[in-house]
Amino acid sequence: MGSYVPNTAKERQEMLSTMGMTSMDQLFQSIPDEVKLKKELQIPKGKTELEVRREMEGMAGRNRIFQSVFRGAGAYRHFIPAVVKNVISKENLQTAYTPYQAEISQGILQSIFEYQTMICDLTGMDASNASVYDGASAAAEAVAMCRERKREKAFISGTADPSVVQVIRTYCRGNGMELEIIPEKNGVTDLDYLKEHLDPAAACVYIQHPNYYGTLEPAAEAGAAAHEAGAKFIMGVNPISLGILKTPREYGADVAVGDGQPLGLPMAFGGPYLGFMACVADMTRKLPGRIVGQTVDHNGKTGYVLTLQAREQHIRREKASSNICSNQALCALAVSVYLSAMGNEGLEKAAVQCMSKAHYLAGRMEELGYRIENGAGFFHEFVTVSGTDSQTILEALEKKGILGGYPLDDHRILWCCTEMNTKEEMDEVIQTLKEV
Repeated sequence: MGSYVPNTAKERQEMLSTMGMTSMDQLFQSIPDEVKLKKELQIPKGKTELEVRREMEGMAGRNRIFQSVFRGAGAYRHFIPAVVKNVISKENLQTAYTPYQAEISQGILQSIFEYQTMICDLTGMDASNASVYDGASAAAEAVAMCRERKREKAFISGTADPSVVQVIRTYCRGNGMELEIIPEKNGVTDLDYLKEHLDPAAACVYIQHPNYYGTLEPAAEAGAAAHEAGAKFIMGVNPISLGILKTPREYGADVAVGDGQPLGLPMAFGGPYLGFMACVADMTRKLPGRIVGQTVDHNGKTGYVLTLQAREQHIRREKASSNICSNQALCALAVSVYLSAMGNEGLEKAAVQCMSKAHYLAGRMEELGYRIENGAGFFHEFVTVSGTDSQTILEALEKKGILGGYPLDDHRILWCCTEMNTKEEMDEVIQTLKEV
């Protein structure tokens, strides 16, 4: 098998010699021996481009595309106006990376500035960065930016998305922060537990609103408890829900985070996504990533500049508090175009449709004897409990070309409705459930 490394053995030896070394082992001698690979990778032998293409096409042919989808759990199917793809497909905008020679990239900088402005408008916050990798890393970065010398404990709601909690846990393990999970009570964050356990070491409280089960949390009360203990309040939000729900700022949040995927990004096999972050003014310097600002040049013309990137590892190295060194520029552009096309009125209509359709479907399921767990109210996701095995229900729906909800266990399913679901599709789900 040939090498995928473009340098020849001779060239690699010349580079080693330039560094005063004789071997690759010497180059990597600082890496602990126990983490080095001792055996060959278990991968097939190399193939030609034609062979690889045929194999990939065969794999792609096994994918099944459902026209009727009732599954969310962190990835959501929303209508994307045609203008979004039209704009982001332009060759001069096809980049996912940050302009390092920033001032000569005025178009990209302006698009990022507009994105930041829209995120601030959406969340009610004072400042936004240029986006991070995804919603989970945004949440983890938010926890990290709340850390202070005598406050190194993060309280994380147990009703948040499990994958988000796992990423936060990984960050906390790396930066030495203590993490405490707030248990759930009746499908929402147990505020009594939170109030009882908050202490002077508390750096922040993180809740997701709506939470992983779709339920609306007592966000204002959670924020008040955090602030009373001297901790910061972080809210993870679904951006579409902000079309009708209060902004994080109105709930008292210091930092608002979430995944921008619902805002014009397709469900493309799990990515790419982008994480949005916004905060109150006095926390601006702790934001990771880039912040683009508006200014004027020496001729008095409007211009855009990178004004802040103080936490990044590529410029601060050992002093950096974040590993974020890029932004999802192309995804952020898609979000900007989507929000521009939808406007406040369009986003509100999408949110209303999501919520009303979810409540319609939940009501019809209740008539069939399914118990709805979301007693405190919900946005566009809800959990049903049934005596019928979850897999049996979902397989029956798949036979009809319907992707049902996400199975939480053998008898609980997390359902999701968006503006994309029609009444006819929902009635077909109900008819199928009657037959199960």
